[in-house]
Amino acid sequence: MSAISVFDMRLLGDSWSTKAMRDVFCEENRIQKWLDVEAALAKAQAKLNIIPQAAADEIAKKSFYKYMDMDFIFNEYKKTKHPLVPTVRALEKACENGYGEFVHFGVTTQDIMDTAFILQFKQAMQLVKSDLKIIAKSLQKLALEHKNTAMMGRTLALQALPITFGHKVAIWLDELNRHYERILECENRLYVGLIVGAVGTKASLSDKHKEVERLTIESLGLKVPYISWQPARDRLIELGYVLANINATFNKIAHQILILAHNEINEVAEPFGKGQVGSSTMPHKRNPAISENAVTVSNTLKANIAILSDIERHEHERDGQVWKMEWKLLPEIFLMLSVVLDNMKTALGGLEVKKDFMLKNLNTLQGFVLAERVMFALSEHFGKQHAHEIVYENAMKGIENNKSFKEVLLNDSRVKEILDEKAIDALLDATSYVGYAPLLVEDFLDNIKNAEILKD
Repeated sequence: MSAISVFDMRLLGDSWSTKAMRDVFCEENRIQKWLDVEAALAKAQAKLNIIPQAAADEIAKKSFYKYMDMDFIFNEYKKTKHPLVPTVRALEKACENGYGEFVHFGVTTQDIMDTAFILQFKQAMQLVKSDLKIIAKSLQKLALEHKNTAMMGRTLALQALPITFGHKVAIWLDELNRHYERILECENRLYVGLIVGAVGTKASLSDKHKEVERLTIESLGLKVPYISWQPARDRLIELGYVLANINATFNKIAHQILILAHNEINEVAEPFGKGQVGSSTMPHKRNPAISENAVTVSNTLKANIAILSDIERHEHERDGQVWKMEWKLLPEIFLMLSVVLDNMKTALGGLEVKKDFMLKNLNTLQGFVLAERVMFALSEHFGKQHAHEIVYENAMKGIENNKSFKEVLLNDSRVKEILDEKAIDALLDATSYVGYAPLLVEDFLDNIKNAEILKD
């Protein structure tokens, strides 16, 4: 069958997810995680003398995807319309000496599928954390290297006051560090298994139900819940929102790279590989395709977040109409975030910072962006409000008559009384009005140097 989803297409797949993340959420791994839980359950029950040890050994031996008759499973699904029963039957069929009778003993579908899903999320999160660490190192390097690199700061889309590129990047890194901390906090609540039976009461699990659940779940590297969470999906909503928050940050960063890469601004450029083509008809184009792809995918990811909270709306003790939404929403969030992170690893790891154009753009408004600085210099003599009126009057006059700020200031007798041409030139040097940005970057980098996100 030809691929339909962008995630599965050979042509487009790598633009919408990474292979590593596809491997986590592929059908083979999903089924293998179900089998891992079934094997762990059988081992726990044998240890507690609930099922024969020989049965547990055989179940554990055959709980591998390679032993599954996938044609049998697919045909069984068509008949049963059930997501797990065909795999349970295939495992039962694979076991010899009748030991398959002890497969899935006393548990329900959601026990297996939820616990397996958590195992997949744990695996996927390791990829996310690894990428965040790589990106954080790139941002740390950029912030340090460009702590003194003056550029124009912009507010409400327009030029405002000078900053440094290192200061901008340090803010990005600070944001990523908080995301990493959120992941660690989320993981503490997320990695919890579930062996509670049909409605969470453990009625079918014998009087050894506590030990059955504990042994099964702990052997899988997960924590034991205080009580059933079959109808309580807050952990998974939190997971989705943590990932969405990370996605939103990279949407912003990638979008800023696109804006700063505009020819009219031209302050940064993402790496452009040999043989890369920007346009089928315009040979000169060096499109920022990597950052563009990150924005495209991150915009699409938001649609999954918009309906994620619906999974909490379980009716009674289990509700397939909302539970089954998780099977699509959360893997797709991980898949799309994976390529956003991969794009940003490339873009930020090889980002070209164009200092000359940053300097050129500092002078685009012919000195008017230094109006605040001039105002405070005059306020020592006139007072702040009066100085504001003088500077405002000159700024409007210059802008409306296409004259530079220096020119109108030199023609104002009130200003000339306080500031000579040399003093005005010094005040209008944008590179010397970045505040304490370099020091703030140094302090920040020192404070964050031992953060988990920067540890190898």
